[in-house]
Amino acid sequence: MSLFVPKFDESVVVREAEAEVVGRAPATVRLLADSSSTGGALTTQRVTLAAGADGAKPHWHENSAEMFFLLDGAADILSGDDVLTAGPGDLVVVPPGKPHAFAAVPGADADLLIVLTPGVERFEYFRHLQRIALGEATRESLLEVQELYDNHFLSSLAWDARRRAGAPGESV
Repeated sequence: MSLFVPKFDESVVVREAEAEVVGRAPATVRLLADSSSTGGALTTQRVTLAAGADGAKPHWHENSAEMFFLLDGAADILSGDDVLTAGPGDLVVVPPGKPHAFAAVPGADADLLIVLTPGVERFEYFRHLQRIALGEATRESLLEVQELYDNHFLSSLAWDARRRAGAPGESV
């Protein structure tokens, strides 16, 4: 086991009113702390999804674990080949290399706190997603930055089946 010691001197404080917001309903992302502000310890954002809205398509991270903490509502979370339904207060941590995705379940909003550790500079990734949504960049352009943001896309039959069916999964 290696020990990673982050290098930063001041506490990171982000007030809700000061957080950068990217996207708009049905998916809004509040950028809270990027790797550069936490000495590499973590990257964190808050994602708010309208009922049934997609959060992230199936992907995996080579070097980081990803934590999903459901603040409110209900979300489907892919972890490997399993799709779990999380409710308020539920926590799911996906290890590096394991496929994952998330979305609000049909009929329910979802409010999630998401943490990647160790951190990766990802705020620009979310800005890139916003440019795609606005038609300023193509969806294919994400393939060009997979390595940069350690965000590698893949297909998931389990996720596709759940999203088509709209049925709730095993609860966390």
